[in-house]
Amino acid sequence: MEITYLSLIIAIISLFISLATFFKKATVQTTVTTGDKLNTSSLRLQAYERLVLLTERIALPNLIGRLNQPGISAVEMKLILTENIKQEMDYNSTQQLYVSQGAWDALKNMKEQNIMLINQVSGSLPATASSADLNKKLLEILLNQTGSAMHETVLNALNAEAKLIMG
Repeated sequence: MEITYLSLIIAIISLFISLATFFKKATVQTTVTTGDKLNTSSLRLQAYERLVLLTERIALPNLIGRLNQPGISAVEMKLILTENIKQEMDYNSTQQLYVSQGAWDALKNMKEQNIMLINQVSGSLPATASSADLNKKLLEILLNQTGSAMHETVLNALNAEAKLIMG
């Protein structure tokens, strides 16, 4: 279990490093006409909206609540959770064209950290564990972590960058 907490701490640190990079890099826009600026800003804001929704959808508490299937094994639940995270990211991958590299890196970090946590917790459970055991353990770890949740940190970063676009 110490490995799980150590990995979670490392993952949170890497998320904060990504966010620090995100805030240090100013978004560079090329000089374009006013009409193009409005269109570009609109596309970028829509991308941030989608990425906020993505962040909410792959946040572990929301994911567990949405995908919970009583009666299946922890291994099956692990596969459902990790595949859903990957599918959500794949579905929204084109949005990286409209957001800063820091924002996209923060989302990728969150995805990887969630998958790593799911795999580690699943691996620490007995072979006979149920989906309820896995979900309960994941939620316990999330409740016991210090500081804000990963998804809240990513949401704050996305919101901050979207507000810069809005002026």
